[in-house]
Amino acid sequence: MSNEDLKFMSEALEEARNAFTRQEVPVGAILVFEGKIIARASNCVEELQDATAHAEIVCIREAARILGNWRLNQSTLYCTLEPCAMCAGAMILSRVKRLVYGARDLRHGVDGSWASLIREPHPIHVVEVEGGVLAEESAELMRRFFQERRDAKSRTPF
Repeated sequence: MSNEDLKFMSEALEEARNAFTRQEVPVGAILVFEGKIIARASNCVEELQDATAHAEIVCIREAARILGNWRLNQSTLYCTLEPCAMCAGAMILSRVKRLVYGARDLRHGVDGSWASLIREPHPIHVVEVEGGVLAEESAELMRRFFQERRDAKSRTPF
């Protein structure tokens, strides 16, 4: 894990905190191209009522718009949570060179937690993967979010 990975993952964590304050599942993502952050996003599923509005997807869409190209070769996507199958597929299809993620996702993660998809050889593109960067910080934010949701539900009289 490089200092650069730590720096950029800290930025992704800021996006996750932003989602937390908006009562979204706290996942954040940033896309780095040529050493610069060109796109950032956090989960928007509840806000947009769109199950595909994961931080990774929103970030990939924004990066493609900014670059004027759907091919994100030579880019690195930093995400606070192990990606799901949908997000992993988007990374492969958009040719993201490298993925760096924080915490594992036992329910949906496809870097071996639930399934193994992202490291599997693919005929058009293979994404380099580095997991576990600032994993504890990412996991703690998720734990806090879901604990607060459970606590709020237990206080509801219905």
